[in-house]
Amino acid sequence: MIGGLIALAGMGTAGAESPLPFEVATAESRTVVREVVVNGIIEAVQRATVSAQTSGRVVEVKFDVDDYVTKGDVLIRFRDTEQRAALKAAEARHAEAEAEFRRIKDIFEKQLVARSAFDRAEAAYKAARAGLEQAQEQLEHTVVRAPYSGIVVKRHIEVGELANPGQALMTGLSLERLRAVADVPQAYIDTLRSLSRARVLVPDGTGSVEGSKLTISPYADSVSHTFKVRVDLPPGQHGVYPGMFAKVAFVVGEEARLLVPAAAVVHRSEVTAVYVVGEGDRVALRQIRAGRTLPDGSVEVLAGLSAGERVALDPIRAGIHLKGKREGDGT
Repeated sequence: MIGGLIALAGMGTAGAESPLPFEVATAESRTVVREVVVNGIIEAVQRATVSAQTSGRVVEVKFDVDDYVTKGDVLIRFRDTEQRAALKAAEARHAEAEAEFRRIKDIFEKQLVARSAFDRAEAAYKAARAGLEQAQEQLEHTVVRAPYSGIVVKRHIEVGELANPGQALMTGLSLERLRAVADVPQAYIDTLRSLSRARVLVPDGTGSVEGSKLTISPYADSVSHTFKVRVDLPPGQHGVYPGMFAKVAFVVGEEARLLVPAAAVVHRSEVTAVYVVGEGDRVALRQIRAGRTLPDGSVEVLAGLSAGERVALDPIRAGIHLKGKREGDGT
């Protein structure tokens, strides 16, 4: 992480008779990360197809393609007449076996019945209990619920169709856990494995999201000689969605750069410049060659400025101030 860049110098130089009408900052040389930016695609980490776990005819489909569902929502209902009848029969067998087991147990404790009779009653009771649990599970399977919150991307069945165990019903993906997938040239892979840092640039240009985990393929593509790298995003919404194009910036080293706040940089036609405050608080417009804008809002200065020089943080006021000085001097 880049530390604080600047220390504001207040409204001018201490002790000056005419304080400057704008704040200034000092250009400083800092160590910043060096990145390589490659193209990537956003995809969902969780994508699953729910399947039928019991047989039955579909009586209700509550969601369609592109609908948002919450974890636990009912997606599909099957006709459950057969399963309810099986459950009632299992409940009756369980009640009968339990009563018989309790009766034999009381007699066995009084040593009035053989151990084998007790064992048979206990086995019958356990079998009836297992049958009851199975019948309850089969009834629960007539209601298909969403395994996680997300978007329905495909529906495989319609109302009235007969479903069999294992048949695909609905496919969905989660928007809570996303990742960016990019192909990275082989020259950077060793560095990526050691540093393991990357950020995904939000397509609308509003910022970036720091990756929480990097997963690098153990082999390269034999044609492009690139490695597939997955960058997991933190849980939550970040303004990106599955299928979107995105830029991924991988950290490949560190380097010293001269930095100024982005607010100090002014663009006039094809000229990029800053207002420099020199000795005696003299203000001058100076052209610079700017580099990239860093995540903390600072701008790299590649040429035209030196470390320790002061720049105006409000170019508009600095321009007005400079114009007033020139008119006052008659220049």
